[in-house]
Amino acid sequence: MRFSLFVHMERWDEEVSHRQLFENLSELTLMAEAGGFSTVWIGEHHAMEYTISPSPMPLLAYLAAKTSAIRLGAGTVVAPFWNPIRVAGESALLDVISNGRMEVGLARGAHQFEFDRMAGGLPAAEGGKHLRELVPAVRALWQGDYAHDGEIWQFPTSTSVPKPVQQPTPPMWIAARDPASHDFAVAQGCNVMVTPLMKGDEEVADLKRKFDTAVANHPEAPRPDLMVLRHTHVHCPDEPDGWRPAAEAINRYYRTFDAWFGNKTTPANGFLEPSPESKFEGRPEFEPESLHKTAMIGTPAEVIERIRSYEELGVDEFSYWIDTSLSHEEKRKSLQLFIEEVVPAFE
Repeated sequence: MRFSLFVHMERWDEEVSHRQLFENLSELTLMAEAGGFSTVWIGEHHAMEYTISPSPMPLLAYLAAKTSAIRLGAGTVVAPFWNPIRVAGESALLDVISNGRMEVGLARGAHQFEFDRMAGGLPAAEGGKHLRELVPAVRALWQGDYAHDGEIWQFPTSTSVPKPVQQPTPPMWIAARDPASHDFAVAQGCNVMVTPLMKGDEEVADLKRKFDTAVANHPEAPRPDLMVLRHTHVHCPDEPDGWRPAAEAINRYYRTFDAWFGNKTTPANGFLEPSPESKFEGRPEFEPESLHKTAMIGTPAEVIERIRSYEELGVDEFSYWIDTSLSHEEKRKSLQLFIEEVVPAFE
């Protein structure tokens, strides 16, 4: 079982500066590297203060210079917002800067709010066709001269400049949920990243079944890796109610996600209030008591037991999703406890 850190700058009010958030993210990454984490992942989001990352590339390039071992994952590049030549060139440049530590995740995108601003109002549900066209084009550009005449992009003979250090190709990941996405990823030789969000471990098992089906359907392709991404918080055993602040914070995170995903309210200067608690009456998955069980929240022993079950299921990488709306101090304490008490159980 490998461990990785999925992290963004998240801003909930104007009391904390963007510069401070940048320094906080850097500190958490350095902690993860020192703690033996394999990869740091940073995604792509636009015009949202609660998850700040207009491009993962400059952040990861900075972290490449500050680190020496941890791998640097763009997780994920939103396919409809990019051109294949740009994806190939920028990710290859990151691979050169980091001396072969780059990994790139690609996704179709989800927030209609972003599509309205970045893709001319394209329905977010149609992002999948961009993803399916982008992945093979990027791989071809990494290899050499390539001309593309697709449904979405057309360009004459071009190539990735620079070329990536990792050959024949750096690791590519696909964010997958439905069976078709799993099948596409495996057929393309891409690793798979999944998140069960607010669902329990039965959802992890179901996502693993979809992955296994895709692997079985493509015996010609080597088995790729599978990553599970979970909101994570570890608290001391002598704090029996230590789970509650984390569960309440993750509740706030998901209600904010809901407000952005609903795309019904115009944000004010990048901020959007969480959807009210009243909206989720009859939706127990949003309640802190439910999130205590579904998110990766618990004492070191409890977290070890659950991650061990993922390992037995055949998951290759557990990604510690640290975006929770908790303070930086709380995140740092949790991550340190995870490093000291959880990671050694898997060495």
